[in-house]
Amino acid sequence: MTKKKVIFLCTGNTARSQMAEAFLRKYANDKFEVYSAGLEPSQINPLTKNVMEEIGLDLKGQESKGLEQFLGKNDFSYVITVCGHADEKCPMFPGNSVRIHWPFDDPACVQGSVEEKLAEFRKTRDQIEHQIKSWLKEA
Repeated sequence: MTKKKVIFLCTGNTARSQMAEAFLRKYANDKFEVYSAGLEPSQINPLTKNVMEEIGLDLKGQESKGLEQFLGKNDFSYVITVCGHADEKCPMFPGNSVRIHWPFDDPACVQGSVEEKLAEFRKTRDQIEHQIKSWLKEA
């Protein structure tokens, strides 16, 4: 059985799409080949790594990647955008990809203390985990 390919897209590929990639691997790695990318990739936010490690998910092996790395090279069953910017700017992928948009606020935009920022990253992490679990019931 061939695994379906899924790619999660956001602007920087530093938080939300990285979390989604890790959660889908955790809950359905036997069913999907999972990727993530950004329209303007940089580096995974250290707070992303922190909040994922809190729940036992190590992002080792994951890195911020650009969308161009995947365009025209993979036939994705699902293209899932996790921010408004990526949803608006994402080019069409060749093939019969199902395009889905899950709008999550960017936790990196929160101003305040480290604890306030961590709280926002945890909130986003938990929302993404819930969304992945819900989606898997119907995918």
